[in-house]
Amino acid sequence: MRVVFMGTPEFSVTALEALAAAGHEIVAVYSQPPRKSGRGLKLRPSPVHQLAQTRGWPIFTPVNFRDPADVVAFADHDADIAVVVAYGLILPQALLDMPKQGCLNIHASLLPRWRGAAPIHRAIMAGDQTTGVCITQMDAGLDTGPVRIRRSLDIGASETTAQLHDRLAVTGSTAVVDVLADLAGHACVPQVEEGLSYATKVDKLEARIDWTRSAVEIDRQIRGLSPFPGAWCMMDDQRLKVLASCLSDGAGVPGQVLQASEIACGDGSVILTTLQQAGKTAQTAEAFFQGHSLPELLE
Repeated sequence: MRVVFMGTPEFSVTALEALAAAGHEIVAVYSQPPRKSGRGLKLRPSPVHQLAQTRGWPIFTPVNFRDPADVVAFADHDADIAVVVAYGLILPQALLDMPKQGCLNIHASLLPRWRGAAPIHRAIMAGDQTTGVCITQMDAGLDTGPVRIRRSLDIGASETTAQLHDRLAVTGSTAVVDVLADLAGHACVPQVEEGLSYATKVDKLEARIDWTRSAVEIDRQIRGLSPFPGAWCMMDDQRLKVLASCLSDGAGVPGQVLQASEIACGDGSVILTTLQQAGKTAQTAEAFFQGHSLPELLE
């Protein structure tokens, strides 16, 4: 099929590569415009943009689709279908209607649970035991379109957002290839409203650890916010990012360092397993505490 692909972050790259490997013709790639990043604040193209450049696919980076010229350019691709994966722009109805078979979206949740921007983070932070991927036929709503296929995954007890992200990216890429191989055999099933929830964008204000909360809640927060923005606390007036943890059953004053990397919470305790100081690389908690004197409390 003639495919227009629309995506921006690393999560989207896996699907784009899978579509090309399956023999589909990538007639155009759309991604968010390059952003300033790094210490030099240089303009850096997105992961999808970089892949398109490497493979020689035509790349388009409109700020939005309010310019009629961008809409005309999209129509000129004469696409059979568009595949949208974490693109970052709301598509007007006119664009959704242009490809002969419409537009498909890869969404990393079992809709209607966790519609919205941060479904992977929110699933872990809420303590969900199962998540997955849905391939939807897009409509004008936010992740409201009918589902063509859904694939489920169990969430590991110690799994972080980064780890689950990678598994869901692979699951989504295989699912969309399966749908395109047999569109007629994957009929659209309308979403029900039962179980509806929204995965709002993660705010950095959610990242500071409150040790008075239960160990279960703190462990979910740490894993759900890893690697970005990263849950954090204060140790000896320095910010310490916590990237991985597991549950334990110790007890003490909230924030008390019980032993090595085990920290007391409002109920139970957590064992910190991966830590990162500002400006330094992440390391195991064991290695970190070998080079630091143990404080009595983390704040």
